[in-house]
Amino acid sequence: MKSEKKTLLENFISLGALQVVSYVIPLINLPYLSRVLGVEKFGLVFFAFAFMQYFIMLTDYGFGLSATREIAVNRHNSNNLSNIFSAVTFIKCCLLIVSFVILCLLLLFVPKLQENWIVFILSFLMVIGNAIYPVWFFQGMERMKYITFLNILSKTIFLILIFIFVKHSNDYIIVPLLNSLGFLVSGIIGMYFAIKELGAKLYLPKWQSIKKQFKYSSEFFLSRISVSAYTNTNSFCLGLIGSSIMVGYYVAAEKIYQAINGITVPLNGALYPFVAKNKDVKTFKKIFCIAIIINFFVCATMFIFAKPIICIFYGNEMTNAYKIFRIFCVIASFDIPSILVGYPLLGALGHANIANNSVILASIVHILGLTTLYFSGLMNIYTIALMVLVTEAVVFMVRFGGIYKYRLWKTT
Repeated sequence: MKSEKKTLLENFISLGALQVVSYVIPLINLPYLSRVLGVEKFGLVFFAFAFMQYFIMLTDYGFGLSATREIAVNRHNSNNLSNIFSAVTFIKCCLLIVSFVILCLLLLFVPKLQENWIVFILSFLMVIGNAIYPVWFFQGMERMKYITFLNILSKTIFLILIFIFVKHSNDYIIVPLLNSLGFLVSGIIGMYFAIKELGAKLYLPKWQSIKKQFKYSSEFFLSRISVSAYTNTNSFCLGLIGSSIMVGYYVAAEKIYQAINGITVPLNGALYPFVAKNKDVKTFKKIFCIAIIINFFVCATMFIFAKPIICIFYGNEMTNAYKIFRIFCVIASFDIPSILVGYPLLGALGHANIANNSVILASIVHILGLTTLYFSGLMNIYTIALMVLVTEAVVFMVRFGGIYKYRLWKTT
């Protein structure tokens, strides 16, 4: 068990370093871009980014959860390992083609998207990079350290390129290109390490293998769609019904909130395969309690100093975003506990249906809420943020209700 915990710690450190870079780099970029591009162009760039999340979600198809568990269980069987790897990669490539066709059709028939088609095409490159990047494989193998360094290196290089090439508001077109190149390089590096260093074989899989992986991941995919309904949909809706300036304010607050939530990503990535394999709830509980204490103090501090934080990060032009940011601080205070008990605990112990159903129910509540706000004429950046608060509260209650029902917290 000591070696298992050592592996857990190593993977947490690797995932933590990767996640820090994934969130720190945008937090370095965002203040610079908001000042150079201005609120309107800043909003446009991140409206396109939010749009691409739908295609990223489609190409992922829940494999970040289902395939991770499959790899963790079959890691010592090389034939099964390569079979899973090939089937999942094949499905993701097919979904990538479908995504591009959908994008092209939307760009042809939706005027608001057509006006800035080049921004969306360049942004789509990140979908390609994300699709070929086998994070699910490395998490399942618990070998994230293999790609962490090179991934950090590639993202750092493109951070530097942003400062070199983006000097004026007219340079906004360069931002999605450089951002996407970072995803592409990471994807290529990840695929290389999976095949050359960890022995995964890539070949045309049999139909039965494709069907099995596709079917198994469907339940997880439904939950991912549901999550998207109350995350990406918000800024996307603002971009369609409002102005890029509204999107800019919302994104400015949301990005810092997402950075707070990023604390859970390395924990999730390391804990999910660990708990799935060892059923060690005692270790999970210790880590969970430490994470919640840290989260409380971070959220409280952010809430108190919301206005100066926004001004320091984005400049005075973004000051109005601080009220939205305070709402997000409240959301994060109980959002992170519900994330941590989701798949790393409920999913790993055979109750993935509770984790999945929580976000499905929450997405229904959220869509109904947004629809009500729209037809009542009350939809704006503040009411949407408050709707996210209600939605995350639903997820929280359903998941902790499941833990109480099955007495998972008492498991030793």
